Amino acid sequence: MMIDWDDAADSFDDEPDHGLRDPAVRAAWAERLRGWLPAAPADVLDLGCGTGSLALLAAGQGHRVTGVDRSPRMVQLAREKLTGTGARVLAGDAVQPPVGERKFDVVLARHVLWALPDPEAVLRRWSSLLRPGGRLVLVEGVWGEQSPAGIPAERLTTALAPTAARVHVERLSSDARLWGREVADERYAVVAVVAGRPRHTEVVDVHLIVRRGADVLLARRAGTGYADGLLHAPSGHTEDGEDVRAAMIREAYEEVGLVLTPDQLRVALVMQHRGPGGAPRIGWFFEVPDGAGGEPVNREPDKCSGIGWYPLSALPDDMVAYCRAGLDAYRAGERFLIHWHEDGDSVAYDGTPRGVPLPVSGGHGSGHGGVHHIELWTADLESGEASWGWLLGELGHTPYQRWERGRSWRRGDTYVVLEQSADLTGDRHDRTRPGLNHIAFQLRDRAALDTLVRRAPEHGWRLLFPERHPYAGGAGHYAAYLEDASGFEVELVAD
Repeated sequence: MMIDWDDAADSFDDEPDHGLRDPAVRAAWAERLRGWLPAAPADVLDLGCGTGSLALLAAGQGHRVTGVDRSPRMVQLAREKLTGTGARVLAGDAVQPPVGERKFDVVLARHVLWALPDPEAVLRRWSSLLRPGGRLVLVEGVWGEQSPAGIPAERLTTALAPTAARVHVERLSSDARLWGREVADERYAVVAVVAGRPRHTEVVDVHLIVRRGADVLLARRAGTGYADGLLHAPSGHTEDGEDVRAAMIREAYEEVGLVLTPDQLRVALVMQHRGPGGAPRIGWFFEVPDGAGGEPVNREPDKCSGIGWYPLSALPDDMVAYCRAGLDAYRAGERFLIHWHEDGDSVAYDGTPRGVPLPVSGGHGSGHGGVHHIELWTADLESGEASWGWLLGELGHTPYQRWERGRSWRRGDTYVVLEQSADLTGDRHDRTRPGLNHIAFQLRDRAALDTLVRRAPEHGWRLLFPERHPYAGGAGHYAAYLEDASGFEVELVAD
């Protein structure tokens, strides 16, 4: 790629550019970068890129560059400067750059780290953005005699020593070409190569399942640089020293304004997942009772274009794929899941089944002693499918088998069969005769039970013992008893 450096510089004569408008200065920095960066093409992340001067040099050497700056003005100038180079410039914080799960060969920062709180924690975060064998290139210094500002090189080398395979410090103060003049203060570059085979670590993220009856809360991502335009549950990741419950409570408030307590959180699902081109992560999905924490609001309009309620039984397709898989598994009663993308896969849900549920041992072999399936014989399969299909779907069961005389719905390792057998001897189930009286299902809370009771008549169910509802089973036993057109009874329990 050929770049006319003079034209590029002339276009930005009025911008603050750290002296890189001077052709001699620019040539000196290009020479240094060539020694610091790996052989092209490499993926370079320029943090606090400003107007994009170093990014332009790196792109001119054949690298694939992504710049990040929190100033809208700098982002605009950098995008204009980098037009035609293939480089991307994102608006965002250098500490938590909006690059999703992407990994890079180089993280480059010039005169940025010294101004950030807790540089050691920032270095750990930046190192996590690198592929094995990747490198940090940090240009820093200490300026001023009366009130020195900056960060000494020794502090960076000490912080990098535990995780870097090699750390090189290059003194820059004596090279006047870099600054366009002689300088007397401390200026240097640190090039740190991370270990080729670091101990495996995974980001731990948290996701919140907020229900309103049969609906679930989803937010549409915007302006983050990852999966923008797609729906996702309120989510985030743990910070250093933070457990998953504390992280979920913090993220719930920051994103949708819910004020939650640890006792309101219930673990719904744990998932190991990998996005396209990313590293594996561990996701904890929590659910809370209906109405817990208040009414959700969009507290991050810069990252979310809106929130809304969507039917859990008919989730939209324009979702982040692993979130969709997590909610589908939650609805099906799964508790552990692996969801794996290959490089080049779509981040968006595309119907491809990538989720692999993991069985949970019952202590004496998988499923030992548990209910395998329940089979009900009905005289009217069409009517039964309408009533039972709706109810079981609301309870998290998914269609499993289908044949001429039967249907089944599965939740975890257990399934329910409805069959119109040729051997049937009657035309209606009598629950008062010897045999099956009713099937009882556990609901997560009273609000979910009340929602099902309200909607049940629309789907072929009538409420039994209405004069004693919801305590027909006794004081303190919050439940509903429903009967369908074929005489089958179910008990819905919300203790």
